Amino acid sequence: MLSPEEFREKYPEDELAEELPDSPIGSLRDIQYLYGKLYTLATTGGGEYAPYLTPDAASDLEDTGDSLIVVRVDLSEDEPRLAADEHGPIWVTGYSEDQVQDVAHCKYPAARGIDHSVTHQSGQNSDPEKLARYAKERLTKWATDDVVQEAAENHDEGSIIDGLVELGEDEAVLDEIEDALKTALGGESTTALLTVQVQLDEDEGYRWPGELDVFMEAMRQRKLSKLVTKNKADDSSGNATDLVTGEPARTVGTSEDPQNYFLGKQLEKFPGLDIEEAWRTHPIAEDAAVTVMNADTFVEACTYRTFGAKVYYLPYVWGRISATDTRELYKLLYAAETEDDDMTPVERAYGMMDLDFRNAKLRFYVSAVMPHQMSRYDVFGETLNGRLLYPAELARVHNHLVRDTAAFNSTTEWTAPLPTHDNWGLLTGNDKQLHSVSTGWYFHQTFAERDDDDADADDPRIEALVAVLSGDAISVETLLSEYVDRIVAEQTDEEIEGFPSFRVASQFAQLCALATDELDLLSTTGPQKKPITREPTYEKHTMETETEMFATDGGYPPATKLESFIEDTPALAHDEDDSSLNDQRRGAFLLGALVGDIGSYQEYDQERSTTLVDQFPVKSITGSRIKKVTQETIGKTLTYTRQEKKQGPGYPGTKAEHIVERLRETILNPDPDDWKLDTDDLRFYYALGVTYGMNDYKPSSDDADETEEDS
Repeated sequence: MLSPEEFREKYPEDELAEELPDSPIGSLRDIQYLYGKLYTLATTGGGEYAPYLTPDAASDLEDTGDSLIVVRVDLSEDEPRLAADEHGPIWVTGYSEDQVQDVAHCKYPAARGIDHSVTHQSGQNSDPEKLARYAKERLTKWATDDVVQEAAENHDEGSIIDGLVELGEDEAVLDEIEDALKTALGGESTTALLTVQVQLDEDEGYRWPGELDVFMEAMRQRKLSKLVTKNKADDSSGNATDLVTGEPARTVGTSEDPQNYFLGKQLEKFPGLDIEEAWRTHPIAEDAAVTVMNADTFVEACTYRTFGAKVYYLPYVWGRISATDTRELYKLLYAAETEDDDMTPVERAYGMMDLDFRNAKLRFYVSAVMPHQMSRYDVFGETLNGRLLYPAELARVHNHLVRDTAAFNSTTEWTAPLPTHDNWGLLTGNDKQLHSVSTGWYFHQTFAERDDDDADADDPRIEALVAVLSGDAISVETLLSEYVDRIVAEQTDEEIEGFPSFRVASQFAQLCALATDELDLLSTTGPQKKPITREPTYEKHTMETETEMFATDGGYPPATKLESFIEDTPALAHDEDDSSLNDQRRGAFLLGALVGDIGSYQEYDQERSTTLVDQFPVKSITGSRIKKVTQETIGKTLTYTRQEKKQGPGYPGTKAEHIVERLRETILNPDPDDWKLDTDDLRFYYALGVTYGMNDYKPSSDDADETEEDS
C-alpha cells in the first residue's frame, strides 16, 4: 500500500480529482465507496479492473521463497503446447509486491471452489500433490467454468482461453505439469499463488494474466456472477439508477459489503425481502459494488470492539471532497491500517488532524453492531453526524471538573466536597481520558457490570458510548438506574470493603461532565429530572472568593462548603421552577451526608466495625423509609453530641450541626410520605450525600496517605 507521501506523488491533484465522487457523502454506501476507491488507488492503481483485484489476500506470501508457481503455455503456433524454453512448463519463483498487477489475483472467499481469477491461492503449506492439482485446474477447471467460457465467447481474445481448455484435455500435458512441478519443488510443501503465463508471439515473450484483457474480463464476470446469486437467488440484478453514482446502470441487490448490511438475512434492512427483486430496494451498480467491497481494509482499521459489540467510527469529509481533503483523509486511514498503537479512530484523528480540519470538515459515521450468529446482527446507534468534538470535549470537560473546580478540589484547610484518587481514572483528570471515553471504558467504570461475552443489543453502556460518539443525548433515567445498580452491587459484595465512595464520586463527575452546556449530552422524559441535566457552576469558586466567604461566615468552612455545593449543583439547589422536587432530592443528599459524617465518626473515633453507613445501605433507602432513617440518624447524632460535651467543656452546638439543621427543614418538617421523587433518584443522591459526608473533615498534619479503595 502506498504511503501518504507516495500517494501524493503518484496522484497529482487533477488526476486524483477525476477519481473522486461528484456528490457529497450522504450515506454509509458513499463512505464505503470512497474508502474502496482510495484502497484501490493505493494498492492496485487505477483502471477498469483494478477494483476487482484482492492484493491483501496474498500479502503474507510476498518475499517468502517459493510463493509463485507459474504454468507456462505457448500459443504462438497452430497447436497449443507447454513452454519449452529455459524456464520450462513450470516456473517456481518468489511472489513480490511488484507483481500484484501482473498476477491479477482475485480471491473467492469460500472454503471450496476456485478463485475468480486464473490466479489461485493455495491452502497453507500445501504438499506437491495438492499444488499440482491446483496448477492443472488452471486449465481444467477455471478455463472451463461456465462464466469464463461465456466471457471467452464474447471477447476478441477468447481463443486464448480455448487454448488452455484444449491443453487441459490432454492427459500427457497434465502429467508433464505435475512432474515438472514436483521436480521444481524438490518434494517440499509450500504456500503459493498458482497462475498462468501465455506466449502469443515468439517476439513478445510470455505475458502475465494482468496483461491479457480476456483473463481480466473473465475474472470480472466471475466475481460479478457471485454478486447476484447470494442466498440462493437466481439473478438478483436489473437496470436501475446506481445509489452511489446516480447513473443508470446494471445494478445488483445482494452484494457484500464490509459491514454485512443489506444481505438476505438482514431482515430489519430488507423488510419483506424478495431476494430476486432486492436490486429494486437497494440498487448498486456492479463496479460500484466491487469498489464498496474493497473498503473492507480501511473499514476494519477504523473499527474496534467493546462490550461484546463492534463499533464503527468511520471518518469522512463533510461536503464535496477535494483532492487536498482526500490526501488528509488517506493519511488518517493509512495510519489506522498500518500503525499498531492500540488507538481508537477518535484518538488518532485528534492527534493527527489540525484543529480547523477536525472541527470544520471531519465527520464520522458511527454505529455499533452486535453479532448473534453467522450473518445475523443487530445494528443500532447509526448516524452520519459523528464529530470529534463530542468525545474530545467530554474528556476535556471531565478533566477540568476533577482538576480545577471546587467540587473536587479544596481551597481551604477543609476537604473538598468530593474525593479524588490517583488510582481512579475518572477522579484523576489524566491525559488518557479521551481513550477512556472513546473505548467505552468511561461508562464501564460507572454502569452496572455485565458479562461482555453475553452482551446484548440493549446494553446501555453501548447506547451511551454511541450517543457520546455521535453527539446524541443520554437519558438521565438510564444513568441513575445504572449508577444505583452498580452502587448497590458493590455494597452487597462481601469481597468489597467499605462504602464505594470513589465509585459514586466518579459517577457524579461523569454526570456533571455530560451536562455541560457545550455538549448538552443529557436528556430527560419529564420535568422531574430537568435540573440534573443543567450544568453545575462549581468553577465560580476560586481560592479568593471562598476565602472571602469563609471570613464573612465566621470562618467555619463546613457550613459554607455545604451551602456552596448545594447551590452550585442544579439538582440540589433551591429551584424556583419546581422547588418541591429539588427539596426532596436535597433532603436525600443531606440525609446521606449526615449518615456519612456520623458513620466516619463511628469508624474512626468510636472504632465501631458496623456504622450508620452499613446500617442504612443505599438499597434500603425508599420514600417510605427515609423519615424513619432520618429520625434515627439525628437521634444518634444527638447522642454523640451529648457524649462529647460530657468529656469536657467547649464543645459548641450540635455535632454536624451544619447538616442537621438543613436536614430538619427538608425532611422532618415536610412529610416525605408525599414525595414524588423516584427510587433511583432518591438513592443516587443519598449515595452522593454519604460520599460527601465521609469526605467532610479537616485533615490532620500526620494523616497517612489515602489508601486505594478495594474494588
